[in-house]
Amino acid sequence: MSPHRQTTDLSTARRIVIKIGSALLVDEEHGTIHRKWLAALADDVARLQTRGQQVVLVSSGAIAVGRRHLKFTEGTLRLEEKQAAAATGMVRLAHAYQEELARHDLTVAQVLMTLDDSENRRRYLNARNTLETLLRLGAVPLINENDTVATDEIRLGDNDRLGARVAAMVSADTLILLSDVDGLYTADPRSDENATIIPEVHEITPEIEAMAGQSQSNVGTGGMVTKLAAAKVAMGAGCRMVIANGHALNSVTRIDEGAPCTWFIPKANPRTARKHWIAGTLSPSGKLIVDAGAMGALQSGKSLLPAGVTGAEGDFHKGDAVVVVDGAGREVARGLVAYSADEARLLIGHKSSEIEDLLGYRGADELIHRDDLVLS
Repeated sequence: MSPHRQTTDLSTARRIVIKIGSALLVDEEHGTIHRKWLAALADDVARLQTRGQQVVLVSSGAIAVGRRHLKFTEGTLRLEEKQAAAATGMVRLAHAYQEELARHDLTVAQVLMTLDDSENRRRYLNARNTLETLLRLGAVPLINENDTVATDEIRLGDNDRLGARVAAMVSADTLILLSDVDGLYTADPRSDENATIIPEVHEITPEIEAMAGQSQSNVGTGGMVTKLAAAKVAMGAGCRMVIANGHALNSVTRIDEGAPCTWFIPKANPRTARKHWIAGTLSPSGKLIVDAGAMGALQSGKSLLPAGVTGAEGDFHKGDAVVVVDGAGREVARGLVAYSADEARLLIGHKSSEIEDLLGYRGADELIHRDDLVLS
């Protein structure tokens, strides 16, 4: 397999986020869920899981389903009506996903999120840890936007960007946007018969942005502009993204088989991008001083445990970036700390098995996990 082929080969993915648009999932006229389509998607997810790939679903459709059950009339809903529709629609969506995935003995775990959850450091870390745990246990997280409280997100209607934020949060290497179009075209194919699909994009240039059109769906609110915005977020996190037409059954399998689509290829992988973010973007809020034993452990690729820490400086919170220094004050690493400064001071020099007794709750075994640490 050539290096070029690997960049657009779905089988090489380790962790996949699939975003499902409303127009694919919901019947526009009756507000009912397309169960045959959803069953085919469940088959696709099961196939990915069988070959060792982890899957996260980000689903639109709650408002479109809920408005029919609450008997709202046609036309634009007021904000509070959208929130009410979302509240009842989420229940029906989650139940439908649960039923279809249960045929494959897959467990669904619904997680309600907003874009703000991906921007607030503490909530980001909590959400990431929850999703990591679910994936480790073999569950399929089902992410719905928390429309009942996320008023700004409802006005934007932008689950494409939420999908990209989720992909970055869980360090996914592939984001699939299933939509009502095959991909990014040189022009609008509905009005220009000479428009051609662009198979690969390696950089979002002004020329690429000029090609974006708007969605023609009445139930979906995202267009190509939001998909390019999602691509920027995903590529910045080292995650490749693909836009594909989801109307046919088994849309994900069709991507595997070479269906027309557009791949957005980042320059870095998720691990490299995350390490770069930690090392060069975040401003440290404190400092951890380590002994020679911890130094050796870090240099061999291990996490930083409380037993190897001799001191903590600064006023940092869980999830903040901190500098790790040796006894002479030389910087040896940077990372995201799993405990606050006050908690870290209580844990210094103790074994991980003592954490629960010292703090009154069972937290992470590490002060900084190796995935959240970069050597200087």
